Amino acid sequence: MLAIGGIVLLFATVFGGFIASGGYLEPILHALPFEGIMIGGAAFSAALVANSMGTIIATLKGLTGVIKGPKWKKADYRDLLCLLSVQTKTIKTKGLMSLETHIEKPHKSALFGRFPKIQHDHFVIPFICDTLRMISMNLEDPHQVLDNMENQLEKHHHEALGFRRVMQFVSESPPALGIVAAVLGVIKTMGLILEPPEVLGALIGGALTGTFLGVFLAYGIVGPLATRMKGIVDEDGAFYKIIQDTLVAQLHGNAARVSVEIGRGSVPSAAQPSFLEMDETFQNLPADMAA
Repeated sequence: MLAIGGIVLLFATVFGGFIASGGYLEPILHALPFEGIMIGGAAFSAALVANSMGTIIATLKGLTGVIKGPKWKKADYRDLLCLLSVQTKTIKTKGLMSLETHIEKPHKSALFGRFPKIQHDHFVIPFICDTLRMISMNLEDPHQVLDNMENQLEKHHHEALGFRRVMQFVSESPPALGIVAAVLGVIKTMGLILEPPEVLGALIGGALTGTFLGVFLAYGIVGPLATRMKGIVDEDGAFYKIIQDTLVAQLHGNAARVSVEIGRGSVPSAAQPSFLEMDETFQNLPADMAA
């Protein structure tokens, strides 16, 4: 909602200031639909040429994320810490093989089923299960596991930021396309050079609207949206980093509670539950969650 408020304020300050200084919106409003079709249509068409359909779809989903905000909320971080607590405690007391049924069939697991949002995420469950599966195959060197998990996180983050290519292209092209629209407007004006000054003035104003619109879209809307989309991806990436920190800490021989506390330290401050809050939550967990 903050993004919507910012865009509304952007329009209010730019056009409000224009009107307050004695400007008239009529020439802009008359030319805006045509200039918008030329600039916006050309920018979107060029983006289709330069990117795959998957990247375009991911970009559209990312734009909806600007309104919704980060995927993972404080309650989700608490759920993840609970899940990791049960897993690390079970590994410490019963061995990794006691989690085999949960690892091999995570979408049928009663343990993962207690946290449906986590269970249905396309990356969290494979990230946890694949790592535990490798550890069960005697890959117990914490440094090797750390390297492997970092590679997976880097790959996932890179793919999640695929929209940046689209947004960067769309933010860079409108100013140039605005000039194209302005040149076309000038060509149209020159074809009517014998018209009265008031007609020519309106035509020239319409032509300059293209230049204005291109710069306005690039630096006032598309650029800030791209920055916010990246911020959301970075925030959501912290969720996966907690898994890495906790499992690697467990491999270093730390107690289950200590490993989870290390993971809790990676939770973003705005969503981080306190030590006492998590301690109370852990005490209330059912004893048979990993059964």
